[in-house]
Amino acid sequence: MTAAIVSSAPATGKGAARSATSALAKHRQELSTVAVTIPFFAYTACFLLAPTIIVIIGAFQTRDGGFTLANFAKLAEPNTISAFVTSILVSIASSVIGAIVGGLASYALVIGTKPNGLLRRMVSAISSVLAQFGGVMLAFAFIATIGINGIGTMLIKAVTGLTVNPNWLSSLPGLITIYCYFQIPLMIIIFLPAVDSIRPQWREACESLGGNTWDYWTRVALPILAPRFISAFLLLFASAFSAYATAAALFSQRSILVPLMIQGAMRNEMDPSQQGFAQVLAFAMIIVVAIVMMLSHAVEKRAGRWQ
Repeated sequence: MTAAIVSSAPATGKGAARSATSALAKHRQELSTVAVTIPFFAYTACFLLAPTIIVIIGAFQTRDGGFTLANFAKLAEPNTISAFVTSILVSIASSVIGAIVGGLASYALVIGTKPNGLLRRMVSAISSVLAQFGGVMLAFAFIATIGINGIGTMLIKAVTGLTVNPNWLSSLPGLITIYCYFQIPLMIIIFLPAVDSIRPQWREACESLGGNTWDYWTRVALPILAPRFISAFLLLFASAFSAYATAAALFSQRSILVPLMIQGAMRNEMDPSQQGFAQVLAFAMIIVVAIVMMLSHAVEKRAGRWQ
């Protein structure tokens, strides 16, 4: 009996040593994980959290640093309401077009190309580039193509004799068209993995149970794709609602959108209260984008039930 106890003592000691080593290794892994994420949180704090806090605080301050609610009074003015309505309408219109066209393009890629095929990879690469192509360069590209003296404008006039309206690009339909240029590729990037996750076996199972194409789409495919489609649409809306440089290049003298109104308020040197009003507008945009992101998260959470 005593010999058994003595012989088990070294084994127990080795087990404790292994446990201590395992705990130390786990602790080191946790520390390394924290160390890796520190730059990300630092970047987020410097370039996302800190500006947001500054805007929120500035919306409730006077030029002297005192508390005030007077900056919010101009939110009820007709020009401000019109800018918000126009921004929302442009964002919704471009997002609807981008979501529908991008969704159909994603479906065509899935059923018409191989997962690792050359065409699929080319479209994905081109969409990744075009989704980030915006700002002044995008506005210049459209002006050089279908502007007053653009190549496309001259070609249309030479071939058909028709003259393109020179003010078309500086109108809301023109702005929506330009926004769709990056909205459609962005939709392809976001929605393509969702369409690609639909398995052919699900259609076969539906047909084996007596269902037809209508039953498959209404009871299988659409319930799975709808939450992700709505989530992608909301992301497109947030992208269009916060876009600034492209509209600023086309509407240099008119503040028809909220970002352009913020620009005008920031550059106003005649009225000192405009600085606070600009921060109020930015605060209102943050609220709108936050609501959209919360809706997107709720939809994504619902979509996660199918994963």
